[in-house]
Amino acid sequence: MTPIFTIILIIALAMYVFYKIKAVRSKAPAAKKWIQTKANISVGLFMAAFGSILLFTGRETIDIVIGSIFLLLGAANIILGYRSYRIYLPYAAKEAEDQRMDS
Repeated sequence: MTPIFTIILIIALAMYVFYKIKAVRSKAPAAKKWIQTKANISVGLFMAAFGSILLFTGRETIDIVIGSIFLLLGAANIILGYRSYRIYLPYAAKEAEDQRMDS
């Protein structure tokens, strides 16, 4: 079970770096916020995977406590990031359409 969470952890970290670079390079404000929400979801996935690793390989009570905290913070980051993603998606699509029309 732990190798699955390790793979998720590495992929989530790579996705975070990718989206963070993409957000910095973006010039459109709505698209930048939309891409940033994807980066936030990736960070949440990273934190949840890290917390799951600590929970499933828990050796001591402190591992379980810290793993639970990371899992809860990661889940909250994923949920709130998804809500923001849905909010910014129409604005980013409209912005992209306007840029396409101007070109």
